[in-house]
Amino acid sequence: MDMVERAKSGHPGTPMGAADFAYVLWDRFLKHNPRDPNWADRDRFVLSVGHASAMLYSLLYLTGYDLPMAQLKRFRQWGSITPGHPEYGRTPGVSATTGPLGQGFANGVGMAIAENWMAEHYNRPGHEIIDHFTYAIVSDGDMQEGVTSEAASLAGTLRLRKLIYMYDANDVQIEGSTNVAFRENVARRFDAYGWRVIGPVRGDDLGAVDGALRLARAEPEKPCLIICHTIIGHYSPLQGTAKAHSDPMSKEDVAKAKEAQGWPLKPSFYVPPRSLRHFREALERGRKSEEEWKEEFRAYSKAYPDLAGKLRAHLEGELPRGWDEGLDVLFGSQSQEPMATRDASGVVLNALANKLHTLTGGSADLSPSTKSYLVGYGNFGWQEHYGNNIHFGVREHAMGSIANGMSLHGGVLPYTATFLAFSDYMRPPMRLAAMMQIRVIFIFTHDSIGLGQDGPTHQPIEQLMSLRAMPNMTVIRPADATETVEAWRSAVLDAQGPTSLVFSRQKLPVIDRRSCAPAAGARKGAYVLWESGEGNPEVILIGTGSEVHTALAAGKGLAKGRRWKVRVVSMPSWELFDAQPRSYREKVLPPSVEARVSVEAGTVVGWERYVGLGGRSVGMKGFGASAPGEVLFEKFGITSAHVEREARELLEGRGGA
Repeated sequence: MDMVERAKSGHPGTPMGAADFAYVLWDRFLKHNPRDPNWADRDRFVLSVGHASAMLYSLLYLTGYDLPMAQLKRFRQWGSITPGHPEYGRTPGVSATTGPLGQGFANGVGMAIAENWMAEHYNRPGHEIIDHFTYAIVSDGDMQEGVTSEAASLAGTLRLRKLIYMYDANDVQIEGSTNVAFRENVARRFDAYGWRVIGPVRGDDLGAVDGALRLARAEPEKPCLIICHTIIGHYSPLQGTAKAHSDPMSKEDVAKAKEAQGWPLKPSFYVPPRSLRHFREALERGRKSEEEWKEEFRAYSKAYPDLAGKLRAHLEGELPRGWDEGLDVLFGSQSQEPMATRDASGVVLNALANKLHTLTGGSADLSPSTKSYLVGYGNFGWQEHYGNNIHFGVREHAMGSIANGMSLHGGVLPYTATFLAFSDYMRPPMRLAAMMQIRVIFIFTHDSIGLGQDGPTHQPIEQLMSLRAMPNMTVIRPADATETVEAWRSAVLDAQGPTSLVFSRQKLPVIDRRSCAPAAGARKGAYVLWESGEGNPEVILIGTGSEVHTALAAGKGLAKGRRWKVRVVSMPSWELFDAQPRSYREKVLPPSVEARVSVEAGTVVGWERYVGLGGRSVGMKGFGASAPGEVLFEKFGITSAHVEREARELLEGRGGA
């Protein structure tokens, strides 16, 4: 209450209602070490109801994390480490960025998948080196989000043990009683999903909560949902009302709430020394638990030195030596037949799996189309949790959020796959992955109107540009199989954020590197693929993906008879290119050359960045249509003849011969 009242902003209701059962979890069950928030075998805790952050920050302070009282007093203020909603990487002990409801719920499922997978791979008889629970506190709002349904259904299907969620059922939301929009029987719903449902119990009955958690921890094969009935804004004059949800309480209401609990009115932010000593016992428990685990790990290392070394490296996110050896010879021979970049990606992905043991993921029921199945690596299914292939089902939203949770857990390298048009279904977790700067690889195929007769519902137009607009998201759209190798290499190497790999459905020629620059240039985001002569060009054609071939054909057409000096630039990634030194960028795109034409089978909005206001962009200005891909490119004018014509007009308009 003091945090919210001082900030004049926040959500006091849920923290006040859920504090009792949160206390039981953190004081009696949660395995963690406040002095080492990143201990590998700690229990994971996710506050899915992120607006209750004041409760989480209080628990972190009380149990001894590096979160001083001064930071609680700066709740929601500029530069503090106590932001309005929990942010991963900002506050010690915060395991995930939450706030958009449902995301934390699905993140926890991903964490449990990672824990189960690692336990299957690394534990040995007598050496349970990976053995922890994933807990979350979820809310009525979480339960109403579609991503929660998707994730809960998959968790039940997979029989994810050691996944325990505490449902703060207070029956109130911003617009009033939940009855106005939410009257389902949650217990029966989760029972149908395959969860074990415990309760309801009173959230302020410590004994009942304790017993419920013990039952959940003993459950051998199902995820568990503990339903805790609580009163939002408990003890305050606003308890049980929507006003308690997100309205800061007045000083008078705060005083009355403190009086109702027998709490001193002054000073604010008061913590009785006895209470603090009790909470800080978590420090010794945590130190002892981690020391015991380290002793177990030492014994494990002696018994299984190779396995222990791999586990240590995987937990650190290290790549094995020689992980990318052999990739450069997968494609590019003179006899190489045309190949869709989605097919090339499948070849690269499986080659990587031979070296990257932690590569784990799957698609939203589209692996035959996205070429994202790891052949010979088994399935992560309800029968066993050993395989590297996860069948997410038609659940794009949950797939992205679960992959985030897997990455946050550590020890695995997660990837997902679906059609580019369906990236819209998983945009919230992609945005959070970028915000948290975590390593997740998002595979997208069917990248343009080139997919053909499935029509405009499946043909992405604005998606590429919208992904490029997302801070910290690296988007790579390779032109052929050889650039696909480099795209994957860049994605695996990037430990500072997520990568979207964008591939074609239609077959594309493999660029003849004897007459064109090596594909290694793709690592810099853009490179001079071909040019007709030495020195600065008179016109620059810029392409991405399948349209690089269009630009190349147009460039060679313009250069016939040596009429103009032409440069063709392949630009698979704006982000990688923009990260290069200015000298390199100006070498590829000399500022003095104003005649520029971009070509990409997506929206033209945004290409002004590279072609300038006086340049031209060949692309889409509306949605696609249902017809064979080659017909669509012709009808929408994404052809070498059109690109050549645009370039000629620019050159002739500038006094060209």
